[in-house]
Amino acid sequence: MAVTRLQRKHRKNIARAKAYVKDVSRLIAKPSLKMVDVEAIKKEFAEKKAK
Repeated sequence: MAVTRLQRKHRKNIARAKAYVKDVSRLIAKPSLKMVDVEAIKKEFAEKKAK
């Protein structure tokens, strides 16, 4: 019985470690600016500032 419990604990520890690595990599990932229209954003801020 002890062996089964240790294997379960090992699988759980591995799953937690993978989730941690995945969360950290998601948090530090930088969004790509290719999809952002910078000119449209500048125009929007200018319109808000003019009001």
